[in-house]
Amino acid sequence: MTPTAPRIDAVFDLDGLLTDEELAWRDRARAFAQERILPVIEADFEAKHFRRELVRQLGELGFLGMHLTGYGCAGAGAVAYGLVCLELEAADSGWRTFVSVQGSLAMSAIHKYGSEEQKERWLPGMAAGELVGCFALTEPQGGSDPAAMTTVARRDGDGWVLDGAKRWIGLASLADVAVVWARVEDPSGEFGAGASAVRGFLVPTSTAGFTATPIDGKLSMRASVQCDVVLDGVRLPADAMLPGASGLSGPFGCLNEARYGIVWGAMGAARSCLEAALQRSVSREVFGRPIGANQLTQAKLADMFVEVEKGILLALHLGRLKERGALTPAQISVGKLNSVREALEIAHQARSILAGDGITDAFPVMRHAANLESVRTYEGTDEIHQLVLGRALTGLAAF
Repeated sequence: MTPTAPRIDAVFDLDGLLTDEELAWRDRARAFAQERILPVIEADFEAKHFRRELVRQLGELGFLGMHLTGYGCAGAGAVAYGLVCLELEAADSGWRTFVSVQGSLAMSAIHKYGSEEQKERWLPGMAAGELVGCFALTEPQGGSDPAAMTTVARRDGDGWVLDGAKRWIGLASLADVAVVWARVEDPSGEFGAGASAVRGFLVPTSTAGFTATPIDGKLSMRASVQCDVVLDGVRLPADAMLPGASGLSGPFGCLNEARYGIVWGAMGAARSCLEAALQRSVSREVFGRPIGANQLTQAKLADMFVEVEKGILLALHLGRLKERGALTPAQISVGKLNSVREALEIAHQARSILAGDGITDAFPVMRHAANLESVRTYEGTDEIHQLVLGRALTGLAAF
């Protein structure tokens, strides 16, 4: 009989730090991931297939915009939301990404900055998974400098016309509405100048001139959808603008929501890699005994375990700060930088324990490692978060 390694939960008692409600959210997300995602994810990754039919199920479970209140949203706490992100990304980063794009980016933008009419029009359907949203900020020439965006919105009579291009826009070809950030050309000065002229617009994707094309050739996030978006004379009514967002603080406020989810989610991918390596270490024998009986293997497992638990404890601390309204952007940068960087290292160490078989889809490790390369890039690269922290530490801006 093949030995079975204990779940890492049995070694470190995280449950004792969570409320019953938080545990219930986690368990629902874990069950969904194990029953609906894991049985098909390797085939979906290979086929570059996104299962659109699961979106409504995510809505039925309350996971979409779950940290928001009203308009059909669950109003859950920050830790509960983080636990859901962790469990979904333990299955695949693409599904945590979907929840982040839908809830932390598109829905948060509407919830934070939209008019009452905009909220009523879009949020209930998005919370239910009946409508999909996307968040169009990044542009082809570079994502780390949104102040240099070239997409423009100009006044035309009583409305707006948008022209420009966006890249790496998650869900855009599936979306019903796009939150598009553009620089306003406004000679009257009504909407400000300089950075303050960046405004958000709600663009129904059926609008003439809006085109979203899925990006092919990806070796990462293959079971997810990211697109190039072209805005060619997209004509919108005056009330398409988000009234509460002015300047780059608008999109940045949403990015911080998504970054928070990544802090938890990346630890889910890391946990999955560790569990695969741990199980293999007790089931595979070399030189007459399980490889897990070797000191070097145990040292690797111990180091991976320590980093998973440190990362989850950091995420929990940030979640409690967020629930008190005390979480800062610099603290989120600590979490995003640490979680993704350590998750990638854990994936690499797990692959070494799995040996040659670790590069096959018999194990999730190479898929997680590939996906985490994308997670490392989006919502701020390592370097961007290092500079955010450098500024917080020194008081000096290096970018």
